[in-house]
Amino acid sequence: MRRLPSLNALRFFDSAARQLSFSLAAKELCVTHSAVSQQIRQLEQWFDCPLFERRAGGVQLTVAGLDLQRAAEDAFDLLERRCDALRRSTQPSELAVGAPASFLSNWLIPRLERFEAAHPDIRIRLQTAAEAALLNTRRVDALILAGRDWPREWAVTPLLAEATGPVCAPAWAARLSRPADVLDAPLLHTSSRPEAWQDWAGRVGVKLAPRQPGREFDHLGHMLEAAAAGLGVAIAPAVLVEAELHRGRLAAPLGFVDSGAAFSLCTLKAQAEGGPALARLRDWLLADVAAR
Repeated sequence: MRRLPSLNALRFFDSAARQLSFSLAAKELCVTHSAVSQQIRQLEQWFDCPLFERRAGGVQLTVAGLDLQRAAEDAFDLLERRCDALRRSTQPSELAVGAPASFLSNWLIPRLERFEAAHPDIRIRLQTAAEAALLNTRRVDALILAGRDWPREWAVTPLLAEATGPVCAPAWAARLSRPADVLDAPLLHTSSRPEAWQDWAGRVGVKLAPRQPGREFDHLGHMLEAAAAGLGVAIAPAVLVEAELHRGRLAAPLGFVDSGAAFSLCTLKAQAEGGPALARLRDWLLADVAAR
């Protein structure tokens, strides 16, 4: 058992000794003047010697008081630093992760609960983003993007190979038995990936008509809704339509073809690849993909 006076009395003494005023100590501690005086008296009784000299203009520390002040100051400073470090170490780390809205809603968000259950000390703040400038200016800690060529200053971890293919309402599926059948269908596009149909057609050996009927949408989600409603045939990455295919809202009668790109986790090399929290997110995503 430690032989120490009341820690609360020492706290009162530390405040009064720093300010050489019982009144200012009372204000700092949000107590009354008499409460400070009582705690100091108890401390002096424990040491059996005076710690302050009471004068008309205030108080001064005695030799014993000066000795105790140095010890109390060192002890409280050390305790304050340790408590602050412990508090910060137990607070959740926050990571800002940007990705296109379609990837967030169709792939990352459904997995987020599992990640946070496994890593409760890391909080993910999601941001709809696909601009490299957000990462370069450190407004996000990481971007998840589909691509082939990356800036040299980025550290890039491939997560998922991108395979694309036509998707449509189940009622349309019987009309698409071979790639050339898309020439007879209205094609649905997104403004964010205007080259997607041409890229797929080149890989399967189909030459699209330059004025083939179709519609363009701002967001992949809107395009997929239009496909599910039977307005035409959409083109989309397999990883972003898995849920809709599983539910039977969409069909992929021609399958998917590797686009040569990959959804990748991108960070800045200058940030030492993001620190421990981002390394844990990276490892978890890789493990989740491997378990698919």
